Amino acid sequence: MKILIIQTAFIGDVILATPIIEKLKKKFPNSQIDFLLRKGNEILLQNNPNVNEILIWEKKKNKFKNFFKLILQIRKNNYNYAVNVHRFFSSGIFAIFSKAKFKIGFDKNPLSFLFSKSVKHKIKFGKHEVHRNIDLIEEITDFEFVKPKLYFSQSDLEKISTYKKENFICIFPSSVWLTKQLPKNKWIELCNKIPTQFTIYLLGSFNDKNFGDELILSSSNKNVVNLCGEFSLLQSALFMTFAKMNFVNDSAPLHLASATNSSVVAFFCSTVFEFGFFPLSEKSKIVEVKNLNCKPCGIHGFKNCPKKHFDCGNKIDIDEAIKFFETNL
Repeated sequence: MKILIIQTAFIGDVILATPIIEKLKKKFPNSQIDFLLRKGNEILLQNNPNVNEILIWEKKKNKFKNFFKLILQIRKNNYNYAVNVHRFFSSGIFAIFSKAKFKIGFDKNPLSFLFSKSVKHKIKFGKHEVHRNIDLIEEITDFEFVKPKLYFSQSDLEKISTYKKENFICIFPSSVWLTKQLPKNKWIELCNKIPTQFTIYLLGSFNDKNFGDELILSSSNKNVVNLCGEFSLLQSALFMTFAKMNFVNDSAPLHLASATNSSVVAFFCSTVFEFGFFPLSEKSKIVEVKNLNCKPCGIHGFKNCPKKHFDCGNKIDIDEAIKFFETNL
């Protein structure tokens, strides 16, 4: 049995597709499972013992040349199943030209009419995106819910060991979409209200380092350390498991927390949990401004507030986050 899973979207989307790997491997233990993703996300699966091969689509350089090379490679692999978790045209092309005997995907994909099975993707109150992803394979596995899962190496543990302390928290202040990111002044307020016995680590990519430096310069808390760019995605996820609390936006680190059952407070600015991307950790809290007639303004957020006031971020109650943190120590 050879199975191809396709998810060429962003970091969080790949994390939320990992339950499909777990369920298929449990159902077909002798199967070969390959995973197709966009370049940059491959590190998320590099230690996964259930993934045979990671196929990488380089989209930033020679996008279309690499696209057609991948199609040829996929066709040579003679898959039995192609499970397309992505809902866009390009991933539909990968699926339909895969030569897989059975092709499964969501009905929102423009090429879903060519799939062997098209599954309805519906934003439904209380239904997590993982549930929707599992719907794709329920007929060939079962209905059991499985949380996202990441695998770590000894080198990941060694990398983070230098920074591990008895009392520390992690803050991931940045997001790709500005309207999904807690405003700078709110992050500063949070840092200033964290009790001084805790070290605060700022995490993110190297591109977030300058923003982290700005937060440190503006905060009165002298226990804030900028680690942006120091850890890989997997190392960041592992580090989160040792933190007393993790503070995140509605973005990829939220899903890292879900995959590791790390304690987390998630700030939802322009988005809402009803979209299905809420945290799955046992200790989790969503902090948001409710009853705004302009919220949500979109499922992915925007670069700037369409209404110019950004009330969904500027009116966030930081004390609500602090209270949850203190009651869960």
